[in-house]
Amino acid sequence: MILITGHVILTPEHRERMIALGAEHSARSRAEPGCLAHHCHVDVENPDRLVFVEEWASVDAVRAHFAVPAARAFVADMRRLSSEPPAIRIYTAEDITATLMG
Repeated sequence: MILITGHVILTPEHRERMIALGAEHSARSRAEPGCLAHHCHVDVENPDRLVFVEEWASVDAVRAHFAVPAARAFVADMRRLSSEPPAIRIYTAEDITATLMG
């Protein structure tokens, strides 16, 4: 599984628009092949930070996601509307819940 985390800093003048774009992006992404989960959250410790948590079935699914024109437009919009560039981290992950939780 591929795990992606990311965030963008909301600006006061674009806050509501950025949140709406984030929610739209997550909903659209969940419909893509290989998307296991895609969620957008406002950080409760920093309400000016919009956080994304994604789970994908494979690297190929992530590559396909990044190639979707709407996904590219979303990133461009967030870069334009935020006071700083969006941050993203991509990891390979293994679910070990059963091992740890018995």
